[in-house]
This record gives sequence, C-alpha cells and structure tokens, in this order.
Amino acid sequence: MKKICLIVLLFYSCSKDDSFSKLDFDNSFDNAQPYMSSDNSSTSLSWISSNKDKATLNFSHYKGNQWTEPMVLSSGNNWFVNWADFPAHAINDNLILSSYLKKSDSGTYNYDIYLNLIDLQGNIVKENFLLHNDGLKAEHGFVSIVSNENSGFYVSWLDGRNTVEKHFDGSHKPMTIRFAEVTNNGDIINEYEIDSETCDCCQTSIISSKEGPIIVYRDRSKDEIRDIYIARNINGVWTQPKPVFNDGWVINGCPVNGPKADVNLSNIAVAWFTVVDGKPYTRLAFSNNYGETFDKPINLNDNDAIGRVDVAFLDNEQVIVSYMEFDGDYAFLKVKKVSVDGKVSKPFIVSKIDAGRNTGVPQLEIINNDVFLAWTTSENGRNSLKTKKINTNSI
Repeated sequence: MKKICLIVLLFYSCSKDDSFSKLDFDNSFDNAQPYMSSDNSSTSLSWISSNKDKATLNFSHYKGNQWTEPMVLSSGNNWFVNWADFPAHAINDNLILSSYLKKSDSGTYNYDIYLNLIDLQGNIVKENFLLHNDGLKAEHGFVSIVSNENSGFYVSWLDGRNTVEKHFDGSHKPMTIRFAEVTNNGDIINEYEIDSETCDCCQTSIISSKEGPIIVYRDRSKDEIRDIYIARNINGVWTQPKPVFNDGWVINGCPVNGPKADVNLSNIAVAWFTVVDGKPYTRLAFSNNYGETFDKPINLNDNDAIGRVDVAFLDNEQVIVSYMEFDGDYAFLKVKKVSVDGKVSKPFIVSKIDAGRNTGVPQLEIINNDVFLAWTTSENGRNSLKTKKINTNSI
C-alpha cells in the first residue's frame, strides 16, 4: 500500500486560558476551511493550505493534550476552494474518509466531489475517487460525512445534476440533496436522492443514530420558503422530508448558512439560522424520538444573529451550541450550554471575530468535558486558523 506524506507544522498551546494561539503555518500559503470531527476518544481537524498554484488538505488529531504531527490527506491543483463549501472528514476505527472539491471545467460553479480513504498510519485504501456518477458539468458540494456501525461512512451532499436542465421559462432546475454510503474499502452504495428541491449553497449536516442516518438541511419551496428540514432513514427506508420548524423564511436567494445536528441516544439537537419578521435568529430545537417530532425552538442570540452554527451533546441532557452574532459594533463567536428542558446558560465569548467571509464557518466538538473550537482569521493579508479549548464548567 502507498503511504501519504507527513508535513511539519507546529501547534502552540497556552495553558493559561486553555486556548491554542494561532497555528504556525508557512506564511506563503492561506490556511483556512477548518472542519472538525470526533470519535469516542479524540477530536480531529482538517484544513486547506493553498496558494494560486496548489491546494493541500491537512489532518491532525488532538491526543494527549497535543496535536499530532499533521498528515497530508490529498493535494492538487484546479481545486475549488471556498469559505463556505469546504472539505469534510470522519474517522471510523482506523480509517479516515475525506472529501475535496475539484473543478470539472471553466464554469464558476462546475466542480466535483472527490474522496480519499486512508488509515491513520497513512496507508491509502482508495484515493481520488468520485462520490457521484452523473458525469455532468455542474455544482456538487457541501459535503457532510459521519461514521456508521458498518465500519464505513454515511455521506450527504448538494447535487446540481438537475440544474443543467431548464424549465420551460428558461430558468434552471433546482439543486438536490443526495445520500450515499461508503464502505470500508471505498465502494459507494445505496445512493439516494433525499429531496429534489433544496437551497443552493447552505451546508448540510448528517448524523448516525441507532435507527439509521439522519440528514438536516435547508429546503427550498416553490414559494422560496427556505426553512430547515429533516429526513430520516428508519429500518432502511427514507422518510418524507419535513420541517424541523416552520419559520416561514421567504428569501429569493441562498443565505449560505446551513444547520448543524447532533445525536445522543434518542435525543437529537438541531441548530440553525433564520429570519422571522425581518429579525435574524439563531435557534435550537430538541427531539426525543430520533427526529420524529421537535419541541418548540429556543432563540439563542442576544444581539443580531449571524448564525454559522455548530452543536454537540455534552451528555444526554445538555448541548453546547456555537454561533456568531453582532452587537452593533463588533462580531463575536459565542457558545451557550442548553438543556433539553429549555434552560440556557449565559453566553461565553470565545473570541471577537470578523463578521465577513474570512471567518469561514466555525467548528465545534466535545471530548469528555472539553469543548474544542476552530475558525479562520485573516492577518497580514493571509488566512490562518485559530483553535480554542474550553472546559465545560466554564460555560
């Protein structure tokens, strides 16, 4: 088996406030598009280092109070590198499945999803293989990956294969969301179209419950209502997608602000951004029956919501939610602890943050009693990553 290479990268930690200062990268590259994932014992981080000629997807584990030496998962040119549509990864036992996006032709949003399957020692199981098989020059992206109980992975993504066709009035058909399973040897099976009409460019979220995979995403109705929907696979059959809550947000365009979901036993938590009566909100809703029904959502923002949420269960009764908001002068990345009974903690300010695209989509994971966060910052004309670890007792 071939081996992938390791790169040398230093991670500086600061035990004084449990935070990690900026990661010490080669300043000739932009370092951005973080994605975090966790298994039962550790969290992991992937990100893209790029310049005008080349892009590299890197990976590191956080183990024993330090980051492991980063590993290159894939690299190449002609990648589609975007603040909102970024690579994903997940770990199942000794295997890492990761994605990246590559241009399929000169069209601005014509790009494909490629996957790489390797083990944690760097041995390649299967490399640079396409997730989808439509062969069309269209948009494919916004990937989410989660490990499953079959030693493989569940994957969801937005798929633009239908957009190459036009309606009778000349408008393009909408984006769809699709699902597939990737086995531990890299075979792609059980591909399925979840919804034939979705928002064009909001991140998707997939979780693996004991009942089966569950996908949460932003829908799009013919009346341009773009609320958060859920689709569940129960006993091998996909349910009809339905709203987590009827916000009724009508917007003639994509807000580029997807939901996030997490599961603990039968409890599911979904966080999202929306606008109601002209006011922006960050919301969270719980289900105690694998997403069959949801409680009334809880509004989390204290100021103008920006969204870009993440959520993870601390235990079966509590979650930690990260989100961005603007207080009229500055934007901040904040977290709150929320209980299934509706109790909400005071906000914990993680960092002052850029409200624009430079920040990307902040990531959150929980291991034991530690919350890990990662986001992008721009300094001296270059993007770099920041991470922070917070003990949950501080929130």
